[in-house]
Amino acid sequence: MENRKLTMLMDFYELTMANGYFKDNKHQQIAVFDVFFRSIPDKGGYAIFAGLEQVIEYIQNLKFGKDEIKYLKSKKIFDEAFLTYLENFKFTSDVYAMKEGTPIFPHEPILVVKGPIIECQLIETMILLTINHQSLIATKSARIVYAAKGRSVIEFGARRAHGYDASIYGARAAYISGVVGTSNTYVDFKYNIPALGTMAHSYIQSYDSEYEAFKSYALTYPDSCVLLVDTYNTLKQGIPNAIKVAKEVLEPMGKRLKGIRLDSGDLAYLTIEARRMLDQAGLDDCKITVSNSLDEYLIKELIHQGARIDTFGVGERLVTARSEAVFGGVFKLSAVETDGILEPKIKISENVQKTTTPGFKQVYRFYDKDLMATADVMTLFDEEIDASKPYHLFDPNFPWKSKEIDNYHVKALLVPVFEKGKLVYEMPSLDEIRAHFQKEFNALWPAVLRLENPHEYYVDLSEKLWALKQDLIKKYKV
Repeated sequence: MENRKLTMLMDFYELTMANGYFKDNKHQQIAVFDVFFRSIPDKGGYAIFAGLEQVIEYIQNLKFGKDEIKYLKSKKIFDEAFLTYLENFKFTSDVYAMKEGTPIFPHEPILVVKGPIIECQLIETMILLTINHQSLIATKSARIVYAAKGRSVIEFGARRAHGYDASIYGARAAYISGVVGTSNTYVDFKYNIPALGTMAHSYIQSYDSEYEAFKSYALTYPDSCVLLVDTYNTLKQGIPNAIKVAKEVLEPMGKRLKGIRLDSGDLAYLTIEARRMLDQAGLDDCKITVSNSLDEYLIKELIHQGARIDTFGVGERLVTARSEAVFGGVFKLSAVETDGILEPKIKISENVQKTTTPGFKQVYRFYDKDLMATADVMTLFDEEIDASKPYHLFDPNFPWKSKEIDNYHVKALLVPVFEKGKLVYEMPSLDEIRAHFQKEFNALWPAVLRLENPHEYYVDLSEKLWALKQDLIKKYKV
């Protein structure tokens, strides 16, 4: 798996279009493509950007070797000159992107590719599948961690993911958004994300009694003993046996029972009773972990019901984003260069949501005096916003809805990643990405973070960009 070459991981039409560009001698025409998404999963108030590191790795390793060329020749539809071009392929484009872990919103570019149109076209699929998947899981994880209200969340989805890549990169994305660890050992090995886990029911069933299984585990792992207590009867056997092991095995060794885990039953009732029994036994420091098809809505309800839970193990509904399993990011042309000048391009649709915003763009995030995010503004790339002056914000769909703001801070979100094919971005560590997420997430108002009926965070256009878009709509709308 580590040595896979992913050059041919692309939609076939990218190759047929590239061949057409080459045949018409327009393959070196400079173009600008935006990656953006149109709607937030689960009708939420925000999404989280993830996957940039893997996009960078893909671009750096994009080469067409003998096997790839042999395969393309076998199709008997590609010009020999085009295949020679691919044999000598070198990425020379510019790439701009938001930093991983940044909260993102519909229609704003989260990654921009500017370079020869043939290069932009060839990397479309890999960019989209990488960003769409990890951003989806990062978004779902952020919702789940937020619902847990400070309680720990562990990613438990390895065996339920849609393949090993989905498991590995899903765990990575979840960690960015605040999950504290994973059940997936490979992810710990590769990314140093803590691998956590204790035992399955089979371990307990393999012994003559539950007590013997607990005792064996406690003797093997006296410093980190967490016991699964719902194999037979949680309150009549599981909890009493856990307490007995704590008193008869661990405490004589000077150790404490670290925790118990529940994977079935009425979790609210059982955790309340388990907490009472553990506290009465002097085990008030023993933590309670629960799992079993959890998501943000079930976690919110359990907390509402007074469940006594310290840690949530969340599996299939996190790693598959079960409630809405598609992120929906797209890759759209926004400009082409003619005679050395970038000419903006637009796609017009009867569906307003599918009409694109033209031009080579930048995205600015506005923060109030308390550094809380108030709005994003898309501008033309060469526009600058002077934070010392008031700024006029307006809704691009209903421009009469507007306000003027002052005393604000502003930050450009799209940063250079590649310049003329050379990597210029200093790759942050995963923990630095995670810290960036937490800082930017904390800058969102609670109303935006609500699981249901969140406040809409506005993405506006600068006056120049809005006027450009309206002019192109008038020009092409017949």
